[in-house]
Amino acid sequence: MQGALINASPTNAGTISLILIVLFGLAVSIWGLLDGIADARANPDPDRRRDLAMRWLVAGLVAGVLSGLVAWIISLFYGPIYVDGLIPEVLVFAAFTALLVFLPAISAVAIGRMVVDRKRPPQPARHHVGADVFEAVSEDDDYVHASRRESDWRQEYREAIREQHEDAERRIHDRD
Repeated sequence: MQGALINASPTNAGTISLILIVLFGLAVSIWGLLDGIADARANPDPDRRRDLAMRWLVAGLVAGVLSGLVAWIISLFYGPIYVDGLIPEVLVFAAFTALLVFLPAISAVAIGRMVVDRKRPPQPARHHVGADVFEAVSEDDDYVHASRRESDWRQEYREAIREQHEDAERRIHDRD
């Protein structure tokens, strides 16, 4: 579309390119905003939300590869469009389109999540345990006692084996 518009009005090439990029970025931003709002509503806990960054990055790469391929195919039938070979066209379009999709979409996702989170009533403070893993286990937990019982059993088993071994050695030495 850009190539056809620029061929129709070559003096306005910069304006046409800028307007099309802004329209594309606006469409991606609206979609990203709606995606962020929906995700924040579905998952009130920010730690449980979906990884939309990877989704939007892959969407940008797929859109770039497909748009480069389509532009190359169109150039086979419509000569005035400037395109390079298939591989450079697909790679350059993929990188540039991924950038054009990823940056506005992720920014809009963050804004959408922020809009939903600002309207949500404040949650009670959660006391997260520090980085020390031993602080996470309290003495009252059942698995702590089970673990101690298991370690006590293992220690008793080791001592019983050691006693049997010592008894066997004593019997051997008593024979000699």
